[in-house]
Amino acid sequence: MQSSWESRSGTEVSEFLSFNHPHVMSAKLTAEGFEKSVERLVESPLDELVILHLRCLNCVNQQKYLEAYSEQSALVQAFTKLFQTQKEDNWALFIMYVISLDLRMFAIKADKELAKKGADKPGQTLEKAAECLMGLFRVCAADNRSSDEDTKRWGMLYLVNQLFKIYFRINKLHLCKALIRAIDASQFKDHFSLSQQVTYRYYVGRKAIFESDFKSAEKFLTYAFERCHRECRNNKRLILIYLIPVKMLLGHLPTPHLLRKYDLLQFSEVVQAVREGNLRRLNNALLQHDAFFIRCGVYLILEKLKVTTYRNLFKKVTLLMKTHQIPIEAYLEALKFMGVEDIDLDETQCIIANLIFENKIKGYISNSHNKLVISKQNPFPPLAAIMKVCRGKEISVSSFNLFTLGCVDRPNPAASQASGNFAGEAVARQTSTCFSLKNNEVDRKELINRIKNEFLTKLATI
Repeated sequence: MQSSWESRSGTEVSEFLSFNHPHVMSAKLTAEGFEKSVERLVESPLDELVILHLRCLNCVNQQKYLEAYSEQSALVQAFTKLFQTQKEDNWALFIMYVISLDLRMFAIKADKELAKKGADKPGQTLEKAAECLMGLFRVCAADNRSSDEDTKRWGMLYLVNQLFKIYFRINKLHLCKALIRAIDASQFKDHFSLSQQVTYRYYVGRKAIFESDFKSAEKFLTYAFERCHRECRNNKRLILIYLIPVKMLLGHLPTPHLLRKYDLLQFSEVVQAVREGNLRRLNNALLQHDAFFIRCGVYLILEKLKVTTYRNLFKKVTLLMKTHQIPIEAYLEALKFMGVEDIDLDETQCIIANLIFENKIKGYISNSHNKLVISKQNPFPPLAAIMKVCRGKEISVSSFNLFTLGCVDRPNPAASQASGNFAGEAVARQTSTCFSLKNNEVDRKELINRIKNEFLTKLATI
């Protein structure tokens, strides 16, 4: 180890300070008097790091994780001081990667140990670990004089990802903003290792979801999913857990093949409910898998799909009516048919008004006639068209060939020919049995009867 340090081989030294290396299985390393042996065999300043590492190892062997964290924290702080003195050199970055990862893992175990003892404040050790890692981050970020090849700034993204994992775990996402600004301002932001870029965009995408910035979330999560290695199925599945709800909000529904491939059939019923415009089925699907959705943190996002489900149902009704002036009662009866209880004409009108406000329906409500008057041209714009602008840039609908536009929109010829897990836009089957309703053609009772008898039973087949 001493020779590796002298030859400035960061990878070799990092192995001897890692808890994933086979040396941690040796009981001889922590035998009585090991500190004096280290002082005799290892020169300064490496001897301090080795002693702290072996102390930590001794605590781990005794399953004293709170003490193990304290020793690892002391190791990181000692390394930070040493790292700062290494001017215009970054060979020790590999050591930093290893000891910062172990610090976070020991902090997690220490917090679990404290929780068993009845600690009042959960995550307090992780908070301390974050402060420790921020010390390393400041050293890396401040290295502006070194050449691009030798700068410590190459270690910034790794530390940011470690801090993201801590902040998400202790629910302090507001602390991520400064880190994101630092990476965005870095000249290396597109040149870090791909694995680190994937991790970074995964967490930035999740943060965008919490801020209801779904367009940005789609961009970051799509990047992470498409560039995540194909053999990392668990990671790709984890990304999809958040990408699928975002895509659905933007009008793209996953295919059954994708859900089966990544073992995400919990979303299957939700997808079918949204496609059908079936509120009752959507509520049942959310209730059936609520534990999974809540644990993943996507339940509230999926609840937002109720608006899309309303929109899809109302579009089906509009297609069946084949007129640009549709009585509000037609939508009310459709909602009742789909299992929406305790709803009246005023509430139905309110739902329609919200859809118009959100540009999901192009038209207006005629209060005097109690009708929705829709545009004769594209009255139900595709959701992707409404929300496809992300920070001034268009996101191509076909760029993510895993989702289909499942909102009964007319097909995109290019997308419909695309192969893969997702096809083009779902199309409503319009039959010759549909009828038109002209102004004042029928009274209220006749209208309701025609709705019930002639086309409500067809809604589920569209």
